Amino acid sequence: MAGPRYKRVLLKLSGEAFADERSSISPEIVHSIAKQLAEVAARGVEIGVVCGGGNIFRGTSPQAAGMDRSSADNMGMLGTVINALALQDALEKQGLQTRVQSAVSMQELAEPYIRRRAIRHLERGRLVIFAAGLGAPYFSTDTAAAQRALEIGAEAILKGTGVDGVYDRDPHKFDDATRFTDLTYLDVLSLGLNVMDATAVSLCMDNRLPIIVFELLREGNIWRVVEGEPIGTLVHASDQEGAQT
Repeated sequence: MAGPRYKRVLLKLSGEAFADERSSISPEIVHSIAKQLAEVAARGVEIGVVCGGGNIFRGTSPQAAGMDRSSADNMGMLGTVINALALQDALEKQGLQTRVQSAVSMQELAEPYIRRRAIRHLERGRLVIFAAGLGAPYFSTDTAAAQRALEIGAEAILKGTGVDGVYDRDPHKFDDATRFTDLTYLDVLSLGLNVMDATAVSLCMDNRLPIIVFELLREGNIWRVVEGEPIGTLVHASDQEGAQT
């Protein structure tokens, strides 16, 4: 069996990834994600995870209409902590050692985010779940994922979604939607593709950090990405972008 292409990765999970038609947090989905992550960690890969909170509350959603943006975003940050704790519970049932680190202080529930401590956990084989985004309003969990990936020295951001890559239009609505196998950061920004927000993509572009968008819940897909199998869509630097950075 081939070894992993990436030794340390950051997995970005949207809040919606935790939900199904019946529940905002599906035990079956969380178990499936945890099972895949435990299998990847068992092969020596160091894993950080950033959770979104959109299944519970998002500061820019209709739920927040009329609210102060800072207050709404703070509520969204708390949603990410709920998802992080759910994932932690499922991972530990798989026998994996984990730590939840929160950008917002809540010491009874999670460690504070400390970069060096997070790296030390990863080196010791613990999976680290980063919660509460960046701890500040107006920044998405996409941006938090890019920031944390750079801070811990991840070799790639893995973005798990409900489809098998990035399309030119919604494949659930358009039968003729075309999937991209690879894109440059400038492609993503100029075409307005739904990969990550512009701030996150720009951070990755400036630091030549690849983003791999793939279908999360197909069994074994996280390992396939880490192993280097060409599934999903790879977002990377072009020669011109490399010259600019």
